[in-house]
Amino acid sequence: MAVFPSEDARLDLQRRLPSGSRHTRPEKWHVTVAFLGEITGTDEVAHTLQSVPPPEPFTLRLAGGGRFGSVLWVGLAGDVEALASLRADIGSAGIPIDDRPFRPHLTVSYRFDRRIVEALHDYAGPSWPVTEFSLVQSAAGKYHCLQSWPSAGFRPDAVDHEA
Repeated sequence: MAVFPSEDARLDLQRRLPSGSRHTRPEKWHVTVAFLGEITGTDEVAHTLQSVPPPEPFTLRLAGGGRFGSVLWVGLAGDVEALASLRADIGSAGIPIDDRPFRPHLTVSYRFDRRIVEALHDYAGPSWPVTEFSLVQSAAGKYHCLQSWPSAGFRPDAVDHEA
């Protein structure tokens, strides 16, 4: 389960990263809300997710940065509590999620680069409204959005995406 930053947020972050740095492709940038691991019944998961109450509209902002070993990430500011509540609701719906502490972030690079760390130190990107959360599948190094659900007040029906 993931939330994708707006195009403006992705472009702003991309402009902030040092020229020539090796970072993940911007089209892959997302914030993992709940990692589901290897699952075999995506239709069943999607059906269960329909019971998750849609979150009220909220905003996030990419801000700051850090690292997990050699992995570099940009953090989040804004309504992070709303994101944590969405994660809890997904778990309460009966979908098994990882039990690690929730540290929402967007992975920028899998290779340590001090220039990226310095660029993200005091970074504060533009806010964006979170309008949906998505069931995403990773296959062959690409992310495929299988289905999305709107935040409350945006769209009444789930939107299917082509895989």
